[in-house]
Amino acid sequence: MSLLIKNGRVINPATDTDGIMDLLIEGTRVVKAAKNIPEEADQVIDAKGLCVAPGFIDLHVHLREPGFEYKETIKTGSRAAARGGYTSICPMPNTKPAIDSADMVKFIINKAKEDAIVHVLPVGAVTKGQQGQELADIAGMAEAGAVAISEDGKSVMNANLYRDAMKLAEEHSLLVMAHCEDINLVNGGCVNAGPAAERLGVKGISNSVEDVITVRDILLAKETKASLHLCHCSTKDSVSFIRWGKEEGVKVTAEVCPHHFSMTCDEIPGNDANYKMNPPLRAKEDVEALKAGLHDGVIDCISTDHAPHSAEEKKKPLESAPFGIVGSETAFSLSYTNLVKGGVLTLPELIERMSTVPAKILGIGKGDISEGKTADLVLFDPEAEYVIDASEFASKGKNTPFGGRKVQGRICMTIVDGKVVYDASRGFIG
Repeated sequence: MSLLIKNGRVINPATDTDGIMDLLIEGTRVVKAAKNIPEEADQVIDAKGLCVAPGFIDLHVHLREPGFEYKETIKTGSRAAARGGYTSICPMPNTKPAIDSADMVKFIINKAKEDAIVHVLPVGAVTKGQQGQELADIAGMAEAGAVAISEDGKSVMNANLYRDAMKLAEEHSLLVMAHCEDINLVNGGCVNAGPAAERLGVKGISNSVEDVITVRDILLAKETKASLHLCHCSTKDSVSFIRWGKEEGVKVTAEVCPHHFSMTCDEIPGNDANYKMNPPLRAKEDVEALKAGLHDGVIDCISTDHAPHSAEEKKKPLESAPFGIVGSETAFSLSYTNLVKGGVLTLPELIERMSTVPAKILGIGKGDISEGKTADLVLFDPEAEYVIDASEFASKGKNTPFGGRKVQGRICMTIVDGKVVYDASRGFIG
């Protein structure tokens, strides 16, 4: 099966490519990139007016399966990802049971083969049952196909145990993905500490909740030589600590989520749990620091922390509702609107932060659509404007604070292994 994409603006940061050309795909590979390739393919797509880029790679999603299928499944989560332009996603292990063994990693891989329309790259837990007491079978999970370990949803508070996990991760070439949260400092908080929490009449979450563990984990990575990736960074001081770690030669990378650079805690309108996430929406000075970190490369990439919940759960008051919002289907448009149109990143830089760099962090051969590479691509219209409507989401979760927001940049098509899996005009294929 061959596929020819014609007349698109091909943006491939891996090779500094940015120009109008055609791409010829045969099977699962890009075999030719040139101008005016003859139309001799089984399928021809006219991409005039569209951008063609390597498919996005999300280092941080919650697919909820097994155990919480009423929130999301591997099938629905992968469709949400495809609708957002993602071709590879990394599901976190805080399922029930947790992804804490080789057998559970294999379960995710096999279930994804059956149900997913994008590549699903499992992340294993750091401790058994994510209980923080005993290390999970890190070596076994690596052998089974895990790409990283994480205790996401919480931090491993026992620093000695976490250091041992980092040593094992380094031995088995696994990335350590850190959720930085000192649980002892949270104290029942649910939004950012300060005026926002006071206005809403709820307990606040201070920046130190994140910052304390950020520093600890960078220091442990420095000692163990582990590859550390800091998830959903949200504070100005985290950016400073990451910069210091990089200057010290620590193998540390970091992500930021679109909600943390698109909205501040001052925009929470009232007791609406769709604005409740962990880490919380922060102050304007934090948002500006995150944008500056993206601009100068201290923050390496953009992930979603896609965290679906049921409507019933999110109807609860702020204090009792679960943390988390969905993000797979809005990440690109929010990023394009706030970062590219906002003058923080160029469009090629945005593609790099959503595809090429995440691939490098994982050490996988993706994020590059040059000749001979896997044909994982996204086609999007950078000029298209639309209003976010959660009722249109493919995800089971509709929990977003961005409903009704006007954005620019619409995903038109997602191609995985040379096959169109999502077409905005036709829906999901396969």
